[in-house]
Amino acid sequence: MVTEVRNNAALERFELTVDGSPAGCIEYQDTGGERALVHTEIYSGFEGRGLAGALVRSALDTSRAEGFEVLPMCAVVSHFVTTHPAYISLVPRRSREMFGLPQ
Repeated sequence: MVTEVRNNAALERFELTVDGSPAGCIEYQDTGGERALVHTEIYSGFEGRGLAGALVRSALDTSRAEGFEVLPMCAVVSHFVTTHPAYISLVPRRSREMFGLPQ
C-alpha cells in the first residue's frame, strides 16, 4: 500500500491517496500565520487502516514546515494532538485551553 499526502492549496485541503486512489482529506482555512484544520474525512472503503493518523501527521508536519501555527478545530486533529504531545507546540499558547491542551 503506497500512501501519499499532498497540500492542494487551491482547494485548501490536504489530500490523501492510497495506491493512486483518493482516500481522504483534511480541509483547512488559513488566516495570517494560523491554519485552522476544520474537517477530516477518510472515504468509504479506506476506514480502519490507520490512514487518518497518517493524514493528520502529514498535515501537521507540512503546516509546521510552512510556518503555520495550527488550530485543531476538527475532533480527529484535536485528538491526535492530545495523544502526540510533540505537536502541542504548534497550537498557539493562547488557544490551548480552548482545545483542552496543556499550556
